[in-house]
Order: sequence, then C-alpha cells, then structure tokens
Amino acid sequence: MIVREATEADFPAVRDLVAAYDDEFWRRPFPPQPLPDEWLTDGRLVVAERDGKVAGVARADLRYGLGRISFVYLLPEHRRHGLGSALVRDLLGFFREQGVEHVTLGVDISNEDATAVWRRLGFTEYSREMSAALDSLERRLGEPSKEESFGSVHVQTDDQTTVAAAVERFVPRLFRSPATVVSAPRNGWVGLYNEVASREPERLRRLGSELSHITGGVVLALGVEEDAVIRTIAFERGRLMDEYLSVPNHYGPLPPGDAVALRVNARVLARLTGAPMEEIRRAAPSAESIGELPPPAEQLEELASILGIEGVGLGTDEASQLEGAVTVEHP
Repeated sequence: MIVREATEADFPAVRDLVAAYDDEFWRRPFPPQPLPDEWLTDGRLVVAERDGKVAGVARADLRYGLGRISFVYLLPEHRRHGLGSALVRDLLGFFREQGVEHVTLGVDISNEDATAVWRRLGFTEYSREMSAALDSLERRLGEPSKEESFGSVHVQTDDQTTVAAAVERFVPRLFRSPATVVSAPRNGWVGLYNEVASREPERLRRLGSELSHITGGVVLALGVEEDAVIRTIAFERGRLMDEYLSVPNHYGPLPPGDAVALRVNARVLARLTGAPMEEIRRAAPSAESIGELPPPAEQLEELASILGIEGVGLGTDEASQLEGAVTVEHP
C-alpha cells in the first residue's frame, strides 16, 4: 500500500474514480458536472496504490482559514484495508503544515457508511446544504403572497395551572412573543394560543414538543398552513408519535417513504385521544392536490371535533375572551 501525491499521469485514473463515486452515490436533484482541470491541480491531491493500481483518491484545500476535505473515495474492492485512513492522515499532515486548527467536510446523504465513519472520527453536523430548481424558485417567488398560517396547541389535561406555569417558564426561551393565552379545560384538553407560533408552523411544532416533554403527556399541534393544507402533530412524553399533512407534496416532491409517513396514523391518534379510528381516517385523507380536499379550515374543524378538541380556529384575542382563560405575559 502506497499513499503519495498525485501526478499528472494519475489524472485519468483520478477522473475515473470521481466518476465511480458519482455512479455509486450521486442522488442530488441535478446531474454531476464535468470535473474542472483546476480541481486536479489546486490544493492537495493524493492517491492510494494497492497491488500496483490506483485504488483511491483524496483531496483537500483551504477555505477561510479552515481545512476542507473535499473528496475521499476508494473502489469497493479496496475498502477496509486501511487505505482510507492513510489518505486522510496525509491530508491532516497537509493541514498541520498550513497551520490549520479545524477541519470541515461534506457528506452526501446517500453515503450512510461514510457519514458513520466521519462521526466516529469526531465530526459533527453544523449546517445543511440545500438545492432547488431555478424554474421552481422563480415560480414560487413570482406567486402572490399566500394567506397566513394559523394554529394552536392542545394539552391532554385538566390542570390549567400547571400548563400556564410551564408556558411562563419556557416560551421565552423558544421565541420572542408578547403573550400566550391558556384556555380552561374543555373535554379534557387545555388549549394554548400564541400569536407568533400560530403564524409560524415550525414554532408551533416546537411549542407542542416542549410542552409534551415538560408535562410528560399527550400534546397535539393543529393548524392550517398557507390557507391550503392542514397539519396535525401528536406528541407523547416528548416523542413525536404521528404527523399528518393533508397534501404531503404541497411543499415539493418527497421520496415515497416520506410522503407515506405524512399520512395520518389513525390507530395512534385513536389511542392517544380515544377518538374512533374510522372517523379519524375519514376526516384526515391524503391528497395529491388541495383541490381534492374541502377548504382547510373546515377540514381542520371537523378533524379537531372528532378528536374532542374545541377552539382550533381561534386567534389569541378570541381565545382570551373564553371563560376561564388566562393570559401569560412574556416580558
């Protein structure tokens, strides 16, 4: 086994290895681009030889004072023989010579084995790279503004005081918000209405998750997003138990497994709420487009009613007028 700096004579073999990597792991929503000549000549490019043949390649460069491992690949038949570790050790020596203190890299989501290896070596995730088609972006940016989202969180309890105390303690840590309205128990549920979380679905999710974790009970976050689709999320003891989005591909195409995961799990919701499974299934269908479903506010109201929850369409001002409701200020 030999690890050495690549020479010009190695460039054809290196290009073949990059193409082999693309064939094995490329799952990005755009095709691979031709390898530029400077990729071969800039930075540190090393190859691993085994049995007289180039079996792997690794590349590194410097970006903003950080070391960047930009490529590591071994042919399948040459893996688990120490070649990968030897290639990386060479790159680390290069970084040490350059005075680098931190090393970064990127891993394709499809390459699960490599992700596990890098994590074992101490790498941690700190960012995500995302992609979108230009035509889709222009189309979405050119669309008129959609209606605002709205939603509420409901805790399965009759203890309004405990819920209000929890809200007072943790909501300011989650996001800035003037106040949260906590309703009196109705049908065994205490409702939470927060103007900021109501408009922003991701914050509504965090509110529900945190409440379930603190109370150790069942919490549902229910809402309408973009006046188009409804989403319900069920938590139990802080764990996500079920998530339903009425049009799974509303925000863009999903892998089939992910789309299936966003269909309602009527059995789980029935266990958590006591509602009849068949009624849940009827009120929570999955569709390919919003035109196949009733108006989302009506659908949400019907589903909430089946689950025994009242007041899902209320704003904070309306909720504050409910008998027994308390308003928790967040200075």
